[in-house]
Amino acid sequence: MSHAALLVLADGRFPAGGHAHSGGVEAAVASHGVHDAASLEAFCRGRLHTAGLTAAGLAAAAATGYDPMALDEAADARTAVPALRQVARKLGRQMLRAARAAWPCRELDQLAHCLPQGAHQPVVLGLAARAAGLTPSDAAQCAAYESVGGPATAAVRLLSLNPLDATALLARLAGELDDVATTATEAAARIESEGVGVLPAASSPLLDITGEQHAAWPLRLFAS
Repeated sequence: MSHAALLVLADGRFPAGGHAHSGGVEAAVASHGVHDAASLEAFCRGRLHTAGLTAAGLAAAAATGYDPMALDEAADARTAVPALRQVARKLGRQMLRAARAAWPCRELDQLAHCLPQGAHQPVVLGLAARAAGLTPSDAAQCAAYESVGGPATAAVRLLSLNPLDATALLARLAGELDDVATTATEAAARIESEGVGVLPAASSPLLDITGEQHAAWPLRLFAS
């Protein structure tokens, strides 16, 4: 395994489009649910244990080499609203383009051919991790971190939050992030014998509702 490859994949500057998305925090700021560092930490913790856990399971499963088409269907079933499914596929398409440039391989090419409209981002992330020689645990760590790193970074811009406060809250979540990644990886290890139903399917109805509402805003800073 290349630790450098893990750093490249997890780097926020990896050109996969994530910087244009807030992970739901823009809508939370607009509704005053997130207004300072403490409320942002609560938001990130909730997102980590719901959307983050689900994404980490899908990413870990893809990194095991499990059928990405079946995983994409499972991701669809775990994404309740059309707006968020569209976002997930757009991000997946952008990540796939970057991953094929960084780690060319037949599996990535085949996924691009089968799903030209884009696969769900966690599935692409897991397949990219596999192409880079990373483990399912690495893929789960990346997905879990993305679920909180994106909102924390977006909140710095939306609230003029001190970047040091955002970094500190991510550091405080590190232990929980490890736990989520471990749970996701353990589930992915059972997928061959138990099927996709073994993967986490944690949901956050409020994120779903506000995600659909946010997509209809005529003016917004972030795409989601």
